[in-house]
Amino acid sequence: MGESPVLTEVPNIARSLARRTARGVIAEKLMVLIATNMLRPGDELPGERELANVLHVSRETVRGAIQTLAAQGIIEVSHGSRSRVGKVDLSHITVMIASPSAIDSYDLESVHAARLHIELKIVGDAAERIDDTTLAKLQALMEAQRLSGDDAMRFLICDREFHIAIYRACGNPLLADFVTDLYTYMMNYRRNAMSQPGAIDASYSDHLSIIEALAQHDRDGVVAAFQHHLTRIYESTKVLLAGGNSV
Repeated sequence: MGESPVLTEVPNIARSLARRTARGVIAEKLMVLIATNMLRPGDELPGERELANVLHVSRETVRGAIQTLAAQGIIEVSHGSRSRVGKVDLSHITVMIASPSAIDSYDLESVHAARLHIELKIVGDAAERIDDTTLAKLQALMEAQRLSGDDAMRFLICDREFHIAIYRACGNPLLADFVTDLYTYMMNYRRNAMSQPGAIDASYSDHLSIIEALAQHDRDGVVAAFQHHLTRIYESTKVLLAGGNSV
């Protein structure tokens, strides 16, 4: 007796669901980048190959995600030119636990204090638990950051993936999601801050110190490196909120 047609189709169905799920995950990531002003209306998206490298998926998955968002009017796709972010407002969508507008309603001092209190504990735990697969992903993201040159938007896309990979290594998904929300604070100003001369180089240097300590599972070293990194982010954001310029 031959196999049931339904049974023979199961692997194909599973692969199809996996592809749709992967596309949906990447579509959600791109929506978050738009919702937090990391990608702004009119911005050209990085190329499919570049996004695939940063997001650790295939170009086909990236292409499918872009097509999904294009069908919703979030991304504008035209032949012969790069896809662009449409004129949309996604500030109401939930990033991890809260919407960007909810996070941005708090003052800078409160958010910075929260990050120091919670994030340093999380990255310390990550230093003790991080595995070789995550370390390899972080190394790949460092290379992507290096190749971003002085493009603040491209650097921040890599930066977000870098931070989230570390947060998730702590082993507590709720805390990882919460601190990811804190990471999105005033991203519009963060992008402006990263456009200042020397800002990307300084952040890249911070990341080198962080990944070196992570590779050694050095809890104190990771906490110290992150504290330096968060303090610099706080100071540069504070200057921009006040209407000045600083790295």
